[in-house]
Amino acid sequence: MGQALKTEKYVKKNEMTAFCVAGLGQGMIYALMSSYISDYYLNVLQLTPMFVLLLMLLARVWDAINDPLMGMIVDRSNLKSGKMIPFIRMAIIPVAIMTLLMYLSPNLGSTEIMVYSAIVYVLWGMLYTVGDVAFWGLPNVMTPSSEERSSVISVSKIFNSIGSAVPEVLFLVIGLILAKVVETSANPIDPLTIQKRKYLIMAIVTVAIGSILYSRACFGVKERVKMPVTRRKKGEPSLLKRVFTCKPLLLVLLMGVLSSGRYMVSAAAIHVARYSFYIGPDLATLADDAARSAAIEASISTVKTVFQISSIVGLFGATLFMPKLMKKFDYKKLVIVSCLAGFAASIVTTIVGWFTMNLYACIPFIIISCIPLGVINTVCFAMICDCLDYMELKTGFRDNALGAACQGFINKIGNAFATSGIVIMYMVIGLKPDQMLSSEAVVAATELAPSLRFAMFTLVSIVPGISMLLCSIPMFFYKIAGKEKERIVSELAIKRKERGIDISNEV
Repeated sequence: MGQALKTEKYVKKNEMTAFCVAGLGQGMIYALMSSYISDYYLNVLQLTPMFVLLLMLLARVWDAINDPLMGMIVDRSNLKSGKMIPFIRMAIIPVAIMTLLMYLSPNLGSTEIMVYSAIVYVLWGMLYTVGDVAFWGLPNVMTPSSEERSSVISVSKIFNSIGSAVPEVLFLVIGLILAKVVETSANPIDPLTIQKRKYLIMAIVTVAIGSILYSRACFGVKERVKMPVTRRKKGEPSLLKRVFTCKPLLLVLLMGVLSSGRYMVSAAAIHVARYSFYIGPDLATLADDAARSAAIEASISTVKTVFQISSIVGLFGATLFMPKLMKKFDYKKLVIVSCLAGFAASIVTTIVGWFTMNLYACIPFIIISCIPLGVINTVCFAMICDCLDYMELKTGFRDNALGAACQGFINKIGNAFATSGIVIMYMVIGLKPDQMLSSEAVVAATELAPSLRFAMFTLVSIVPGISMLLCSIPMFFYKIAGKEKERIVSELAIKRKERGIDISNEV
């Protein structure tokens, strides 16, 4: 039975395609929020940094707590159409609506806009959690094979990464188009209006395409591993006790939280594009304010895209090779080696940036420093799934949605810390968004003091690097690898057979 689990194929090609397409759509929607919302709140809506800090930190921490709670709800559900897919169906349309409302830029007073933003942001996070926990719980129920599950995760993460790049393309294209509109328009268009239009157009296009692709998970994906709904009996460990007594899972969670800096490159790139680099004609030679605004807008779009392409090359390049690497090497080794390489590259990036502030000179090292992003994004979830195998073998409980909830917890805590770090940098260096960007004018990065420009640059250089170094430490103590992992898989197969676990491989 154990050998059969290693060799038998459960997931069909069309099913894998459906799941990957859905991952692409989900990646688009999440990237629109995670990579741009801090810039939108700080520089476009111009909410106070302290308010943004508290909103981002408290709301995302609360959202991270919601993930395990949602995992418990999903695991205890017993719907005819499945455990995971019904929750994805429930979430798609509400998430689409909240995403559009998030970037609507209503004309409200300062207090009203803060209340509006807080309500929409918190609701978005809670609704997104419903679908996210269920979606990433699907690999656990699509196949009982650890090897095939790893393949499903690694391949789908490739498509998820591609999806996350789509808003970046839109940011560049829409930004350049609007810059041309500003430059050629007979009537002046103020810089703030341009930014609001850009984000709203991005949201509409991303939500329209992303939601359609995301819904593909509801059609053509089969839930095979049908674990019985078990109620804890007196004397049996509770869910929290099972989690907190599973040392391998706690190590993975610690690794994920310590790797929060990996989100900095994508989340802080737009801020660095605004305040660290300018690419374009000499502003002093431009004829009027419209030409100046157009040049700065084009520069922001270009610099952001350069950073994002560098990030994607590192992240996507690593993700692309992960299916093969995960078959040859232990997950812990992949994390340790890639994170140490990323840390070394971040040091070089910081040094080059300090002495030159030349964007193009930093590109090779930014690419290398982003390789751990692809490794951790893929391996982390696979390691959590292995920990669920370990927990099931030890306790008899299989909390499939809990695995996705743990991954969501890591992502959201990481995103909260990364975004909070960006806002704190604004506050520490005294950057005033309303003075940098207003209805009358926009300030170029080259007009700021060099110390301010470099301080913002550290958000995409040494800060992520230190995080990579720290997150590699717990992996030295992680034991589910090699022969130990093989033993767990083999013994679990026997246990499942004894318990009569229903695993269907019907076409």
